[in-house]
Amino acid sequence: MITAIKMEVKPEEIIEAVKSMKKKEKEEFLEDLIASTAPEYLASIREARSDYKAGRVKTHEDVFGK
Repeated sequence: MITAIKMEVKPEEIIEAVKSMKKKEKEEFLEDLIASTAPEYLASIREARSDYKAGRVKTHEDVFGK
């Protein structure tokens, strides 16, 4: 049996918690948050990984020059 606990968390509490995180934890949390709320974000990551594996990439210099 799956049990869920509901609790209210104010946006201000979330913001303070994120501010107190170390940089890497904060980056990972924000990436997870975006991924969980934006399916197109996950699709873009899958597409980018596929392009990289297939060699469909360009260097910074290729795109922007020197």
